[in-house]
Amino acid sequence: MNKLNAQATSTQNARIVVVGSLNADLSIYTQRLPRPGETLHGEGFTVNPGGKSANQAVAAGLLGGNVSLVGAVGQDSNGDMLLESCAAANVDIAHVRRADGVETGVAVVTVDAEGENSIVISAGANGTLSPADIASAASAFQGASVLCLCLEVRLETVEAAALAGAQAGAKVLLNLSPYAPIPPGLARLANVLLVNAHEASQFLGGARIPGPEATVSAWVPVLEHLVERGLQSAVVTLGAHGSVVLDSEAIEDRRVVRIAPTRVAAVDTTGAGDAFTGGLAARLAAGDTLANAAAFASVGAALAATKKGTQAAYPDAAAVNAKREE
Repeated sequence: MNKLNAQATSTQNARIVVVGSLNADLSIYTQRLPRPGETLHGEGFTVNPGGKSANQAVAAGLLGGNVSLVGAVGQDSNGDMLLESCAAANVDIAHVRRADGVETGVAVVTVDAEGENSIVISAGANGTLSPADIASAASAFQGASVLCLCLEVRLETVEAAALAGAQAGAKVLLNLSPYAPIPPGLARLANVLLVNAHEASQFLGGARIPGPEATVSAWVPVLEHLVERGLQSAVVTLGAHGSVVLDSEAIEDRRVVRIAPTRVAAVDTTGAGDAFTGGLAARLAAGDTLANAAAFASVGAALAATKKGTQAAYPDAAAVNAKREE
């Protein structure tokens, strides 16, 4: 078995569980984002499958991951669309509940000519996801290698899932988006915190986060602050400037690793962060180090920004590997 086949087999056998949101993305494209009180003409409108957790699951599934998704959608056409998209990416949807009397969650997305976006979400069925759903999905957690969490569902549900993942021996990835304060117990259950620079500053009480040109040594105090908060590792994404991996458990010269950006012509960055999380989960499940997984995920996220939409824009492993070899 060659190296690539061995990696693929490892990814497929190690279960990834994603718990959280599924949304219908209502996206409109404009030359620029509107100012408060301003009305602009749009240049196209789409309805696509989205939601941070569904995006992460699809991204990991397309990269060869053995993925189970735990969530909730309504008894409507948007729910049908989301389940079909996840299933097409080989994601196990047996633990996605069809909720009665509530619509599928939606996200209203505005995307400008540079690919930047603004998003407003309405939870819908996502708001019904509860600790009882986590208990019902106990079989999905058995033998799980990686668990992906975000904050688009109730915090008590995130906490229940983190505890179930930790008890199963899974590596818990916690994406603090959309940002909200979290209790110390949840921070301690997370193995890897995924944040952008603004979220990192909020989590650390307004601490200054180094800029894109900062040296590796400038990031050491950030790692130390994270350890004080009960975390051992984090990945701080810097948009077009790449990311920084902070890992207190790595050997000394790999505790802070800069991941260079992959240069692409961005069309829509809406789902790039979720593509990064899905890629990171897929490679961690395959046995990569955090830094190596982040390097792979960074390329996948960049490719995801070259097309409109989220899940439909996500690359497979062949596309990511081809880009890395350029």
